[in-house]
Amino acid sequence: MSKIHMMLQGKGGVGKSFISAMLAQYKKSKGQAPLCIDTDPVNGTFHGYKALDVTKLEIMEGDEINSRKFDMLIELIAGNGHDDVIVDNGSSTFVPLSHYLISNEVGELLNTMGHELVIHTVVTGGQALLDTINGFSQLVSQFPEPALFTVWLNQYWGPIEHEKRGFEKFKAYQDNRARVSAIVTIPQLKEETFGRDLSDMLQERLTFDEALQMDSLTIMTRQRLKIFKSKLFEQMDSAVVL
Repeated sequence: MSKIHMMLQGKGGVGKSFISAMLAQYKKSKGQAPLCIDTDPVNGTFHGYKALDVTKLEIMEGDEINSRKFDMLIELIAGNGHDDVIVDNGSSTFVPLSHYLISNEVGELLNTMGHELVIHTVVTGGQALLDTINGFSQLVSQFPEPALFTVWLNQYWGPIEHEKRGFEKFKAYQDNRARVSAIVTIPQLKEETFGRDLSDMLQERLTFDEALQMDSLTIMTRQRLKIFKSKLFEQMDSAVVL
């Protein structure tokens, strides 16, 4: 059964495209050939990764979903055989796309076609903590089973804590833990070394494999990227749903 990985989070700039790119590279490292699709009408960050062969699909007309273009997305997914699909969405498409997926019962449809719908959402530290937690709760309440959920904890803006409690102690998680198939924690970075190296790699829309083969990067830069990749992929190895 192939999995349809859908990135959804209403808060912008929290790392959805980063996660899409990491997931695609992880899949490729396991010998898989995922179909990658970018539906973000504003940024198209995922589409910028040439090595990942990302298909750009415009599904919006103004503030509304173009039903025919949305149908094309489902046709792409349905015609992809046994390979997984990774769909990156922007914050501007969050509300209309979520509504369209739910009202058209896409999760149930995919299930009857032999696919699993996996909703990926991001929770961050810092000022966006409550917004992203609320986004997570909203998604779980709106998407019926059999949709599965993977939560990515992005600590870039600070620890994911509230009143000295970690995510797994949050009421939002406790109330919905039965729907969460995996939690992936993105490793914390020292800004002056690991953070800068990763930021430079992402800015150039390079994959880990591309960056690690570049003689123009210093030995230690490549070493730090290799360490980060190893730590993140270890986290992903433990997430069976991936």
